[in-house]
Amino acid sequence: MTTNPLPRRRIGTSELEASVLSLGSWHTFDRMDFADAVTMVRHALDEGVNLFDVGVYGMPGMPPVFTDVLWGAIMRATGTPRDTYLASVKLWIEGFGAEGFAPQLKNAFLRTGLDHADLVILGDLRRDDVRLEDLVGDLAALTDAGLIRAWGVNNWSAANIHALRRIAAEQGVPGPQIAQLKYSVARRSIPDGEPFAQLFAEGFSMQASDVLEGGILAGRTSPEREIGRDPGSIRDAIVATVPGITELAGKLGTTPAQLAIAFTLTHPANTTTLVGATRLEQVRQNIGALELVERVGAEELRALVEPFWCDRGIVDPEGP
Repeated sequence: MTTNPLPRRRIGTSELEASVLSLGSWHTFDRMDFADAVTMVRHALDEGVNLFDVGVYGMPGMPPVFTDVLWGAIMRATGTPRDTYLASVKLWIEGFGAEGFAPQLKNAFLRTGLDHADLVILGDLRRDDVRLEDLVGDLAALTDAGLIRAWGVNNWSAANIHALRRIAAEQGVPGPQIAQLKYSVARRSIPDGEPFAQLFAEGFSMQASDVLEGGILAGRTSPEREIGRDPGSIRDAIVATVPGITELAGKLGTTPAQLAIAFTLTHPANTTTLVGATRLEQVRQNIGALELVERVGAEELRALVEPFWCDRGIVDPEGP
């Protein structure tokens, strides 16, 4: 095991502390040889990674996926005690009904082998017929039942997060602790904007996601797999910045991927950066990004990548 494990940061004001890098499972483990995946995850654990995103990413009408099922088998194969890592499970507002989130959570546990989720992240808010009070109340009940320990949201607006926090305070129950937000050298308007700065000042935290734009910011400008949404329709502009990012990385003696990950680690409210590595070498490279921050300095690093900010003035800092 490494003698200098990854630093950990608190998730909001909860009792949970996450490693500054976390591993995600969207289209990840179902693209890997099983033995290679076990080796990769074991190495990540040994280096101090303790948070894993294990969402059920199969949607109605779409081909079935098994990356979360594989993750459960991978963790069992590593022999890692359950109390030594944190599991983050996605819950979808589309599936919230009369029984609340319980059926989704039960299905996630069936697929992964978990008996509780340390963190649950609510997916994008795309319904207008769900009361926020009902979401907060349901999550409080799941917390009381010992099925979850903390919760957050994925790409929600600052206003709706404020509303969730206000409702939770009025009900005397735990509110959201973290937002999973798109954050990269290209997409900065929301996490770096004033609306979220107010939340962060109150102890709310962020999990940076989509930090490599599906591999584009690592130099793979024509991804063959499905990648995330494109708020502001700026993906072509992002592709156009790749030569400049590659040149800067060369000057700094690093790789484009390490540069992109290192940038996210400079945000003071970013508890953990979510990466979707599919090779052992990628995990090693990702961890190497911490050295770049230490060597260059957060302020200087942020200044150097300023020209690659593509969504400034295009995406509303308030969020969706």
